[in-house]
Amino acid sequence: MRIEIDKDLCCGAGTCVLIAPEVFDQNDEDGTVILLDATPGAEQQAAVREAAEQCPTAVIRITRRPGADQRSGNSPR
Repeated sequence: MRIEIDKDLCCGAGTCVLIAPEVFDQNDEDGTVILLDATPGAEQQAAVREAAEQCPTAVIRITRRPGADQRSGNSPR
């Protein structure tokens, strides 16, 4: 997972920080999102997805990390 944000669209609601504080923070001056970890570990991925879904201005974009393996444990190699 790789995260990108569009700070220009951020309204400073802070929902992302409440849901995934290890990944997101807020700027003290204007409240806009600060990305702390663009490639969070597996333990944070569910929270990041929820933060992206709950963001009122949809500033969080989640993409697949380059080189990530898409195969599941049951898929033939």
